[in-house]
Amino acid sequence: MRICIFGAGAVGSHFAVRLARAGHDVACVMRGPHLDAVRANGLTLRVGDREFTTKVKASADPADLGPQDVVISTLKATGIGALATGLAPLLHADTAIVFAQNGIPWWYDLGLPTHHPAIPDLGFLDPGGRLRAAVPKERIIGGVIFSSNEVIAPGVAANLSPERNRLLIGECDDRQSERIARLRAALNEASIESPEVTEIRETMWSKLLTNMSMSVLCLLTGLTARAVRDDPAMQEVIPRLLDEANAVATHYIPAVKRVTRSGPAPDHKPSILQDFELGRAMEIDVLVRAPAAFARAAALATPMLDVMAALAIQKARDKGLYQG
Repeated sequence: MRICIFGAGAVGSHFAVRLARAGHDVACVMRGPHLDAVRANGLTLRVGDREFTTKVKASADPADLGPQDVVISTLKATGIGALATGLAPLLHADTAIVFAQNGIPWWYDLGLPTHHPAIPDLGFLDPGGRLRAAVPKERIIGGVIFSSNEVIAPGVAANLSPERNRLLIGECDDRQSERIARLRAALNEASIESPEVTEIRETMWSKLLTNMSMSVLCLLTGLTARAVRDDPAMQEVIPRLLDEANAVATHYIPAVKRVTRSGPAPDHKPSILQDFELGRAMEIDVLVRAPAAFARAAALATPMLDVMAALAIQKARDKGLYQG
């Protein structure tokens, strides 16, 4: 299978190595020193004390890579607009595009089942409708990543969650298609777990429950998820946040498994806090603003989440990391 990883940073580089080692023809859209190192020395993945290096096609210009069977976008939501102008050279008639990102995706309303409650206007996730114009519904595959990685040197990605590396995928209308079956098989063969998903939006909300509550709380405190969970000052705050988050998610997707404060809490900083500390554009819209819009559309009172959203937006805006 010809597979392009569009935006091959930490997560994308990890997946690229595993898929290439599984025998697929892998190409990467990447840039800067990371690209230069990959061109010179190949792409390296470190998992514990093991190291794997493989050659992949890599370029900052998608036109150098040619048509693909699957494009997997691992771009953050803040950079996903680049797909609108970069996709065309990567496409043939049947190319599928996996949007593997955090939070509420720009295409959420496409393929919705008739029983799904009415949703808010999400136009702010795709300013000007550029992605909607460039990507027809038939090409869209939803994706949710569960994998912790970092680029530790140009051309070298480290996997920090060797026991948990997943890419859950599903058609935007939740049909069980042949292409989904093929791609799941390819991912599983590459040691990227991809079990069957019945409802892709349920998977999205399941991850978002933690991001819209605990991760934002980490941003506001500067603490790791475990430190926030174990802080005595947070013992009454966290349950109230999670109650509100669970209420929003289950209003739209009743099957979503509720998150409780007794769940696992990794001793690392979530990506939204890492982005803030590193001065990178932050995924405020998909992790904070969109869930708040869903709460308002459902007429749900979420005072705790509303205050946290306002503080997170102000914090990001003050540092010049959010323009919304």
